Amino acid sequence: MWTDEQPRTRWVDPAAFRYRRPDLRLGPRAPRPDRTALVAGDRIAARHTVRTSTAEYTLLLNAPEWLGRRGVGEALRDAVAELRAIDLTYGPNRPESLVSRLRRGEIGPESYPPLADLVDRCAAMRAATDGWFDAWAVPGGFDPGGLLGGWAVERAAARLRAAGIHDYAVLTGADLVVRGHAGHGGPWRVAVHHPTDRRRAPLVLEMTAGAVGTSGVTGRRGHVVDPHTGEPSEEMVAATVMGPDLAVADAYATALYAAGPTGLAWFRSGSDYRALVAAAR
Repeated sequence: MWTDEQPRTRWVDPAAFRYRRPDLRLGPRAPRPDRTALVAGDRIAARHTVRTSTAEYTLLLNAPEWLGRRGVGEALRDAVAELRAIDLTYGPNRPESLVSRLRRGEIGPESYPPLADLVDRCAAMRAATDGWFDAWAVPGGFDPGGLLGGWAVERAAARLRAAGIHDYAVLTGADLVVRGHAGHGGPWRVAVHHPTDRRRAPLVLEMTAGAVGTSGVTGRRGHVVDPHTGEPSEEMVAATVMGPDLAVADAYATALYAAGPTGLAWFRSGSDYRALVAAAR
């Protein structure tokens, strides 16, 4: 089902998109952002895609003209370097990563402030989801994979802001974070497609800040484990959550995928996060 939770953003009638093409699309086999949509007048528009060992990221920038093309290039390199560094330093599948060393008891989370932040976020999401997101209840021990990608995107986005870029979108898979305005000068127009039914009209959002995190649309079976049984979760096809921070939205989506419709209760008590899609099998 599509949930009827109302996020803190503006919904748009999908019919309007016959006249205004979406800037971004999320869902299975969603097309990449169109280069022709990045016309920015007195702004500098840029698009860059980078692949790490675990994910592909696309950065779309609508930068101020005063920054110059050299400044935009430096900002992009800085953000990309952050994504690559997180893949190398925290990837749970890398034997010498900080996460792997933490698993083996060689270091404690307090040894490195970013690692402590990552562990604290996982602990907070375990509490917020009644244990349905549990980075410690997976084979091999601690595995922050359910929010690591979103955490990486948020840290890369922080690098963009530090460089003076406040209008951007960063996408990875069916997840994204946006801020400010698209190249046309208005909010980012995001179409969220149903994970299995292509005949359904997409949920359409106009966003100037926030994130959308999704679990399940890749089609990989068994990629989310029920932390209470240790068995792969098979109840849901996909779960999509939006809110201010992509790491948190990702963790909520992973937990909702594992818990099923009972997890919708997490979003009905004044939370800043909203479930957009909870599609059962």
